[in-house]
Amino acid sequence: MIDIRIEKTTAPKAKPDSSTLGFGKIFTDHMFIMDYSADKGWYDARIVPFENISLHPASTVLHYGSEIFEGLKAYRRKDGKVQLFRPIENIRRMNNSAERLCLPQIPEEDAMKILETFVSVEQDWTPSAEGTSLYLRPFMFGNDETLGVHAVHNAKFVIIASPVGSYYKEGINPVKIMIESEDVRAVRGGTGYAKCGGNYAASNRAGEKAEKQGYSQVLWLDGVERKYIEEVGAMNVMFKIGDEIVTPMLSGSILPGITRKSCIEVLKGEGYTVSERLLSIDELGEALHNGTLKEAWGCGTAAVVSPIGELLYKGEKFVINNGEIGEVTQSLYDTLTGIQWGKIEDTFGWTYEIK
Repeated sequence: MIDIRIEKTTAPKAKPDSSTLGFGKIFTDHMFIMDYSADKGWYDARIVPFENISLHPASTVLHYGSEIFEGLKAYRRKDGKVQLFRPIENIRRMNNSAERLCLPQIPEEDAMKILETFVSVEQDWTPSAEGTSLYLRPFMFGNDETLGVHAVHNAKFVIIASPVGSYYKEGINPVKIMIESEDVRAVRGGTGYAKCGGNYAASNRAGEKAEKQGYSQVLWLDGVERKYIEEVGAMNVMFKIGDEIVTPMLSGSILPGITRKSCIEVLKGEGYTVSERLLSIDELGEALHNGTLKEAWGCGTAAVVSPIGELLYKGEKFVINNGEIGEVTQSLYDTLTGIQWGKIEDTFGWTYEIK
């Protein structure tokens, strides 16, 4: 089992007022760092005071984007204890991302101990106000000090944490989405299923275009035929068409979301027909025109579920469920957040209590 050295800060920061929390703007007192080299493997695991990272100007990450990350949250329960939500899924997805980008993987048992130890040290930063949480950002990057293009020989694994406010301060309001027909997010055989920075950087142009037209996010089509629905913004997407819940199948160009997986398991447990399959823009358009598209929502760690109230495709606007949150979407939100914050019983065994 991995040994973790802990160096506590001598100048702890004052905890922020929960009403001032945004997303990822305030950081806790400490960070976790661990180094890797091809000859040593992982070494020098440590929790140290939060500080800047020094990099050689030729570091691999700066030139070739050798970087992956994860996002998960710690939640303060009503009894005061702190818990994580399906952390092993984040660890497994990060290792899959690492394999794709030729970065080193971390044994699951070690990764769980790292997460548990780090959150235990920082758990006083977990806010207790309604809807707030402690966002955890594990990330890994290559830092070979050479300009050659090759698999990574040296890397760093880091975890930082940020107390974050409620995603829905004024209630769950459906968002307006623009279907992107020019740029693509990823292609099969690429890095779409990996959680790496390049996927997000490449999405910014379409996101800016959508924002200028008054739309909050982009609905992506596949990169080969430009006809199959893939993701919405930085989230997975689901549709209720008739009595069927449809979400795009994991074809290799779509991030295997943990909230997506949780939604599917909850819905199936409630007796819904859930199909993971190809969904063309033509089929979606037909459902929009004939009224069989009853609900649509994005799902991800930050928002949990985000109802979609309007879609724009090639200049034509479609309003979904009168621009209101649907019954299934609301139920999913209530169930998942109830489990995450310990308000309802976790019958799935998804939560992990920090001792």
